[in-house]
Amino acid sequence: MLNMARRRAGLTQRELSRLTGVPQPSISRIERGVVSPTVDMLERLVRACGMELEPVGVPGENDLDWTLIDELLEMRTPARAAYVAATGREIGRIMRTARPVA
Repeated sequence: MLNMARRRAGLTQRELSRLTGVPQPSISRIERGVVSPTVDMLERLVRACGMELEPVGVPGENDLDWTLIDELLEMRTPARAAYVAATGREIGRIMRTARPVA
């Protein structure tokens, strides 16, 4: 996510480092998934890229749509693969159209 935000902002890791005071090697480790930043750190980095984090609800046991899960499990492998591919394309479309925070 950080890599995407930084690239959308047109920043290098070194430029993001200068803007935030976070060492460039730390930014690299975060982007590669070697370390997990704190929420505060990630928020600071993403804000420097002109974006912001938004809280997302985490589904609980009672929030799952078991009907959809059952339908997916009943699908044959090719149909399930096609569904997953279409969902991936939709997620990609959403990510490409995400707007930076003004």
